[in-house]
Amino acid sequence: MAKKELRIGMIGYGFMGRAHSNAYAKVNHFFDLEYRPVLAAACARNAEAVQAFADNWGYASIETDWRKLIERSDIDAIDICVPNNLHREIAIAAAKAGKAILCEKPLSMNTQEGEEMCQAVEAAGVPNMVWYNYRRVPAVTLAKNIVDSGQLGKIFHYRANFLQDWTISSEVPQGGGALWRLDAAAAGSGVTGDLLAHCIDTALWLNGGIRDVVAMTETFVKERMHVETGKVEPVGIDDACAFLCHFENGSLGLFESTRYARGHKALYTFEINGEHGSVRWDLHDLHRLEFFDHRDAGATRGWRSIHVTDHGGEHPYMDRWWVPGLQIGYEHSFVHQVADFLAGYAEGKAVGPTFRDALETQKVCDAVLASAAGRNWQAVG
Repeated sequence: MAKKELRIGMIGYGFMGRAHSNAYAKVNHFFDLEYRPVLAAACARNAEAVQAFADNWGYASIETDWRKLIERSDIDAIDICVPNNLHREIAIAAAKAGKAILCEKPLSMNTQEGEEMCQAVEAAGVPNMVWYNYRRVPAVTLAKNIVDSGQLGKIFHYRANFLQDWTISSEVPQGGGALWRLDAAAAGSGVTGDLLAHCIDTALWLNGGIRDVVAMTETFVKERMHVETGKVEPVGIDDACAFLCHFENGSLGLFESTRYARGHKALYTFEINGEHGSVRWDLHDLHRLEFFDHRDAGATRGWRSIHVTDHGGEHPYMDRWWVPGLQIGYEHSFVHQVADFLAGYAEGKAVGPTFRDALETQKVCDAVLASAAGRNWQAVG
């Protein structure tokens, strides 16, 4: 039976544009879905660059104005892969045009913008999702299943970190197409919105809401040359952030992120400690989940390493891939997210994280930044 088409309009052609395009191209090879993504158009201001991107990934056409892309009747869904300061305007316009929307994280520059985006998609009734892809790593989804089953009992602690080292040199500039994440006007914040947002989304999904936070941030390099002006200008983003929090379930949280941890390119870990057991996960070993059950016999009690590759429903998503024992990688989390979105799209069901879900992460990020600025506890919300 021929599959129905969901015609994708991609805005942006950077790292995330490639990750999403790969997922669209691969998803129907591995998942039995009613809909098939069609790479209809890619959009960016640089016509030569976006044409090269379109040719490489198989997009049928290009646009250099996102407004024209949204106006096209042959586009069903808009994928927003541009700097954070552009998310709001594009998403609201796409919602008014009746398009489904898939938006890169974080949702917005701040809570107010995020609320406007939520109201727009909800008023229009369009499907919407934010690309917090780590939820779809099979080991992370397995951790969710373990927590929801009650095997850990009452949760006491949640801790996470996301460490990188790529901005340590003061010679790294800010701004422009490649380094907009270092420009506060384009990114809104530094590691808080870029890296901790991933940690926060996963934490909210696994452990529930966050009540309040107390945080500290630091900008180690105070001035950098700006690519667009050619001048040395103040740096407005946070290079490092750490915060404590109380979750709604009574557990305590500890979060840290930095781009100044020499030797770490993308160290993302989390650990949850409960009454009966614990789980922990490491992005560098993403196909494994560490699990401890205190109810095991004393002589053999200890951490076990679960290789998350089995079929038959025991391990999330893995029955779609290779034989047990053969692992998958980072890019597969995007394939899983597209598969879930398409399944929900066919059934008319929302698939998380929706804009409204992602707004909760934005609220925590805003509270973290406010706490660091005021050197005090901040309520979330």
